[in-house]
Amino acid sequence: MTNPASASVPLDRRKVWSWALYDWANSAFATTVMVAFFPVFYKSYLRGGVEDAVSSKELLIAISISGILIALSAPFLGAIADRGGAKKRLLAVFASLGVLTTALLGFSSPAFGLVALVVFVLANIGFSGANIFYDSLLPAVAPDEKSDSVSAFGFALGYLGGGVLFAVNVVMLSMHEKLGIEQETATKLSFLSVAAWWALFSIPLFKGVPEPEVSGGKVPMRDAARAGWLQLKQTLAHIMRVKNVFLFLIAYLLYIDGVNTVMKTATTIGTSIGIGAPDMMKAILMIQFIGFPAAIAFGYLGEKIGTRKGILIAIGVYGLIVIGASQLRENWHFYALAAGVGLVQGGVQSLSRSYFSRIIPAGKAGEFFGFYNMLGKFATVFGPILISLGLVIAGRAGLEGPDATRAAMPSLLILFVAGGVLLWKVRDPDAKPSPAEDGEAVA
Repeated sequence: MTNPASASVPLDRRKVWSWALYDWANSAFATTVMVAFFPVFYKSYLRGGVEDAVSSKELLIAISISGILIALSAPFLGAIADRGGAKKRLLAVFASLGVLTTALLGFSSPAFGLVALVVFVLANIGFSGANIFYDSLLPAVAPDEKSDSVSAFGFALGYLGGGVLFAVNVVMLSMHEKLGIEQETATKLSFLSVAAWWALFSIPLFKGVPEPEVSGGKVPMRDAARAGWLQLKQTLAHIMRVKNVFLFLIAYLLYIDGVNTVMKTATTIGTSIGIGAPDMMKAILMIQFIGFPAAIAFGYLGEKIGTRKGILIAIGVYGLIVIGASQLRENWHFYALAAGVGLVQGGVQSLSRSYFSRIIPAGKAGEFFGFYNMLGKFATVFGPILISLGLVIAGRAGLEGPDATRAAMPSLLILFVAGGVLLWKVRDPDAKPSPAEDGEAVA
């Protein structure tokens, strides 16, 4: 189903750049703070005096809490944004929360280690919450026929922006002695640099992207909040009735769970074969800078061969990656798999976002993207379970340690195959619908 609101939007390159630069801005948090620096900083410095198992558990619980909170509130927040015409306003609220709390991490100390963990939770909520409204602005920025390339452009700038600042921070951390500062001080300065980067490059979005018009006129925020609760039930019922959207969301939940699991287990697997921190940092940088041109290429690929086919290609590559992980024994194997992830991670994310923006009903972007983002936050559930089952089976087969982990990785194929099969059943939004499908799509 083509989104009429999106189809009527002419491509304005100034709006596209203004919108996409937010990905450049906030990806610095995902790369430097969330993935690379804060987990190590927390375990080695903020909670260095406690057992490693305890600090690891605290960190995992904190990440889970932030994910659950934003996942549960995402559809409600999206509904408020739609009814109240407040996408940019709520984006500003959550982005400001993320920027301020990230800056506060730059002043953390071991005396307040658990307080810093709470601040990190708030920063995660700010980052994820803002993304709900950022994603929901896509239909107002790009017409349907350009949504693939525009979405991919945003992800590409995110990879580049996050990679550039991460590289600067890695250099600063590695040269902290020559700079005359402690390693912890260099890490804190990295957190402050992320906050400043995020704030600075968010400005173009707020100045260059107008708030989308609300179908039927917007209502006051208090009334929008009250209506939001009622609209949640209606949205869920609507999703259940629109077969195309429902099938896509189930497919997305499965294959993105596999994608997220690969990313979150990569360092564990790398560590198990003796890859050190410097090589891990290099691998993260590799993913960022390969991801930049690859995401753009996938955007054009989606326009040439079809968005769904582009997603399926990325899913297929992920299948090869998890098979390859079963043979991971040398450092160059790890780098090869990291390169593969860089080639397709941005593609599967950007094309999924643009595909979803084209099949949702007009005027429902906020609430529908609320559910989309909710699934994305919950989508690291099935993968760890499958790997755990794989480890049990491997153990019964006499495998232990790294060998058992390698043998368990192909279990993720279940998610990629199941997600790909369901995605294939989703009707392409560019295809001419049958009368029955057309009626179903607007039910």
